[in-house]
Amino acid sequence: MASFVVAGPSAPATAAAEPLTITDFESDGVPAGVYAWGNDTASTPVLTIEPAAGRPGAPATNRALTSVYNVSQWGGWSHDLPATQDWSPYEGFSFWVNGSGSGQKIFFEVKDGGGGAGNAELFESSFTDDTAGWRQVRVPFASFTRRTDYQPGGAPSDGELDLIAMWGYSMRLPTAAGTLTWDDVQVYGTAPPRPVRLSTDRPVYPVNEQGQVRVSVTVTTATGTPLAADLNVDYRTGTGTATPGADYTTAQGTLTFPAGTASGSARSFTVRTARDGRDETAETIPIELSGAGARPPAEAPVIVIDAHGLPYLDARKPVRERVADLLARMTLDEKVGQMTQAERGALAKQSDIATYLLGSLLSGGGSTPTPNTPQAWADMIDAYQLRARQTRLQVPLIYGVDAVHGHNNLVGATIFPHNAGMGATRDPALVEQEGEITAREVKATGIPWDFAPCLCVSRDDRWGRAYESFGEDPALVSRMATIIDGLQDNGVLATAKHYVGDGGTEYGSSTSGDYTIDQGVTRLSRQELASLHLAPFAEAVKRGVATVMPSFSSVDFGDGPLKMHAHKELITGTLKGRLGFKGFVISDWAGIDQLPGDSPTDVRTSVNAGLDMIMVPYAYPAFTGTLKAEVEAGRVPMSRVDDAVARILTQKFGLGLFEHPYADRAHLGDVGSPAHRAVARTAAARSQVLLKNEGGLLPLRRDAKVYVAGSNADDIGNQTGGWTITWQGSSGPITPGTTILQAVRSRASSVTYSRDASADLAGHDVGVVVVGETPYAEGQGDVGRAGRTLDLSAADRAAIDRVCGAMKCAVLVVSGRPLVLGDLSKVKAVVASWLPGTEGDGVADPLFGAVPYTGRLPFTWFRSADQVPINVGDAAYDPLFPYGWGLRTDRGRDRLKAARDRLAGGDGPSRAAAATLTLALPDRNWNADGSVRDTRAVLGALGAAATLLERSKTGTYAVGDAVVSVARDVAQSGGRRFDLQASADHELAAGNLRKAVDLLARSAR
Repeated sequence: MASFVVAGPSAPATAAAEPLTITDFESDGVPAGVYAWGNDTASTPVLTIEPAAGRPGAPATNRALTSVYNVSQWGGWSHDLPATQDWSPYEGFSFWVNGSGSGQKIFFEVKDGGGGAGNAELFESSFTDDTAGWRQVRVPFASFTRRTDYQPGGAPSDGELDLIAMWGYSMRLPTAAGTLTWDDVQVYGTAPPRPVRLSTDRPVYPVNEQGQVRVSVTVTTATGTPLAADLNVDYRTGTGTATPGADYTTAQGTLTFPAGTASGSARSFTVRTARDGRDETAETIPIELSGAGARPPAEAPVIVIDAHGLPYLDARKPVRERVADLLARMTLDEKVGQMTQAERGALAKQSDIATYLLGSLLSGGGSTPTPNTPQAWADMIDAYQLRARQTRLQVPLIYGVDAVHGHNNLVGATIFPHNAGMGATRDPALVEQEGEITAREVKATGIPWDFAPCLCVSRDDRWGRAYESFGEDPALVSRMATIIDGLQDNGVLATAKHYVGDGGTEYGSSTSGDYTIDQGVTRLSRQELASLHLAPFAEAVKRGVATVMPSFSSVDFGDGPLKMHAHKELITGTLKGRLGFKGFVISDWAGIDQLPGDSPTDVRTSVNAGLDMIMVPYAYPAFTGTLKAEVEAGRVPMSRVDDAVARILTQKFGLGLFEHPYADRAHLGDVGSPAHRAVARTAAARSQVLLKNEGGLLPLRRDAKVYVAGSNADDIGNQTGGWTITWQGSSGPITPGTTILQAVRSRASSVTYSRDASADLAGHDVGVVVVGETPYAEGQGDVGRAGRTLDLSAADRAAIDRVCGAMKCAVLVVSGRPLVLGDLSKVKAVVASWLPGTEGDGVADPLFGAVPYTGRLPFTWFRSADQVPINVGDAAYDPLFPYGWGLRTDRGRDRLKAARDRLAGGDGPSRAAAATLTLALPDRNWNADGSVRDTRAVLGALGAAATLLERSKTGTYAVGDAVVSVARDVAQSGGRRFDLQASADHELAAGNLRKAVDLLARSAR
């Protein structure tokens, strides 16, 4: 007996008279496409196929799906169909369930439209488990409502259950323990006749006084066929806030669509506005449409006479005056709306932007339009901004997105290395350029706000967010805060996150699902917090960062952990007070829901602690109502609300959103452009850290016969990592780019590729084995969660052993953090490639010598996982490779000459440093390969030059870095004091060049 019956387009309409079985579970095991899910392993139900002859009307051989569950937060099961089914001929959805009479409400949903089951619009219904035994649940499709607490990324958002392209269904189990058995999922009955749909070319028509609006009305049949009969559509202007006669001329009439009119045809009418001579806020004129056999738009279109003549609309006035004028005009509802940020997928209908006066929307990871193109992003966000024009004060939305390594939600965007790789470049100017390109691509699609950069200082490689950090050293992370300038100087607000201490959480302290370290507790003194974790945020504030996002984690100063979303001392006292932060604080995703207590307690605690805008992200109607009630009850002072809203409005005015709320589409063609990808390629190349290079194996000759193996050699998804297209990322060809294998093939004259190294190994000069991690994000990457470790997979280890046992080989580790490398005795070269992004050419460039290896470790590379956590400055420090380690393949003497030449044109100390370096450059001090021969003479000159550079006003960090790099060459060639080498790199990042050189000189002795 078949498990699935698919209704295709050719199925006759009369087939709907009998139920159509979607899933009947008559199989030996759980059918393909049926799977369980939950917030953690324990909450994921166990699904089995069991005999179920007891179901009424079932045959003796009947089988059904049993779900055994113990859900702590959320869990359930789904059936995702391999292809869409057309359920439009049917009346409703039905299934049998063997209940326990628990009295609990159980929700279920159907998946409508979109690019797949994971990107469909969700419509839900429910039943109550009030019957012990079998029962049939039958729900008409007309009774389903769009799910408001969650919509997946990329799902349609039209709010219409179309039923034409259905991807399956889900059963959401209650937060409890129990057993439910399911059988015979069907669609049933004959759908009632579907009326002709009426729509307008726009939902909102902004217009100036004494202007006119042309409203175009379109008719669409359910089947796409021409109209079977004449259709008369009546239109009229309804009752809004505008005054008929004084503000506009009423309009009324009929649009006629004769029989045979093609579906999608349009007719139009005109409404004219007047000038009443007053400066005023926006006024509305609803449009009412009706017709026999027609369904009007789900939301009535509206004409809006724009606000005009008011001081806050005058771009010539100072921002402070505009904010004060607008704030004085706002009602409490309008202020609360400005403090509310909703996920785009949560909107029950787009007019909720105006109904709830929302100040902000966001796209979470993977929350994208369909299709996921630059044009579609701009169209989507402009449509949301259009809805904001419907409000009385017409305050524009500010739209935010997690563009954490490029515009990473967008297919085809330029994807940079994750922050760990950018930290390895040690190039603040390049990081700033990354911010500039990200801003250009984000802004072109209508987005003025980026939830980046992450300025966490990651102190434990077991953390699933380690790759979001620039490194383990606060001095390095502070250096890389230049990305803020790249973003904000190009019209996109930056967000310093996650304030503060999220990189220092203690392993095993997390209470979020089955996470082990993410969202846990950071236990330390106030002084330790300031020295380890606060410094990058202080730097961000100095750079004028516009927004700050608190961490999910907690801080424990010795008197118990306190969630950062409730930490008034650190948010209001330290950030806004001592550091002088003038922007606004945005919560993390549903971050206030993790606070102890009920919803009103969470709201007032977080807002009173200093949060200005709450990323709700789904239950925005409840949040706005709760915050308003807390203010009216006096539990949240109006002064706190006014401060929050003033901070938000200041940023909106500063961005120019009131004058230019819509996307500037002139640069849509720059998204993913060759020029942008060239910079990402450079970033990938400079992020490569050469850990080992025995016998000078690297760079490879272009005429070498190369054998390539390993799981990450030919996988764009693996090399881009998490936060790419979707929240967790995924393996495979998820976005355009160049894999490492493709890049190697473009350079080497002969390449053999075998992922598992099973192809013949004979006849090759060198092997390149590309291994590492598969994508993950946040706590789902925590070591210890779901069996995750820091070990290479068995397949990758086997590929290394096989290739490196047969030929000279280089191992490239594509990962978000250091991994256990094991025995390297047969491995000639090792490269830490991090997560290089879409430009695999950047990995191959230094591999084949097109550019030198210059990267340095942003994290200490441990010998074994037992050493973790291990960081620069530890009292006991014996890593495999220290923080700051990175062998170079360019000539030290050439670097020093270039630095000398740049310094010669600077100020007095720079010129003196150049003269000092000249003393180090004679041939007698250098070997033929460009390495140092006379270490005493060269290191002495380097130390003297470093002292002078610390006094220079023109000497750049890059030049100082180049000077110190020659001392590092000496230390790495023979020095064994890894603690001194690591400390030297910290001192260099902190600006203490002489200390850095002295430490490296001591290591070289």
